[in-house]
Amino acid sequence: MQLETTKPFFQLDNATQMQIVQSTNRVILNKGEMIDNDDLMRYFYIVVDGKVRNYQINLENAKEQTISILRAGDMFDTMIVLDNKEHDVMYEALSKSELMKFPISQIRELLSSNDSFRSVFFAYIAQQMRALEELATDMALYSTSQRLIKLLLQNADPTNKAKYNILKGLSNTQIANLIGTVRHVVERHLKALKSDGIIESKERNLKIKDTQRLLDKLDLL
Repeated sequence: MQLETTKPFFQLDNATQMQIVQSTNRVILNKGEMIDNDDLMRYFYIVVDGKVRNYQINLENAKEQTISILRAGDMFDTMIVLDNKEHDVMYEALSKSELMKFPISQIRELLSSNDSFRSVFFAYIAQQMRALEELATDMALYSTSQRLIKLLLQNADPTNKAKYNILKGLSNTQIANLIGTVRHVVERHLKALKSDGIIESKERNLKIKDTQRLLDKLDLL
């Protein structure tokens, strides 16, 4: 097993990386496969490759809200590590994904004994909190069309590590779940943007053709 599989802990000293590697197991999830809730109480996961969706669902109306799409270097479930309580979310592979899993007890031991590990871990939690703050703000303050345009711009921005290329391969339903709406609303907005020559799509890959006009639309809404 290679040390680079422990991303985002690659910058730690070799002894700490080796300690992590020796405690991990490799897991492959096929598209649509989910992490068992019992496993989440016992194991901590790092995404090595692929995409894993973190979401909640209203069982009464089947409405879903995607909280985040996890990719290489992302970790879960940090909340369970901290409070040891069940977390009412689900994790589903959006594509064939490789994960590393290791006992939560090992994570807690490293958090209590290793300053460098603790620094990386809490920096990641801060990043997650900022993303959740942005999601809550967008849902409260912006219209559906504004949220979609923001997502399209973030998806095209290579400096945005959390959102760059995040839409590649996603269906319109999955995009809708990211911004808190339904498929037909997303399809209507995308159709209008395509008709205006602002975006194009091919094989579930959305591409901005005219960034300035997209920004102008955001300002006008």
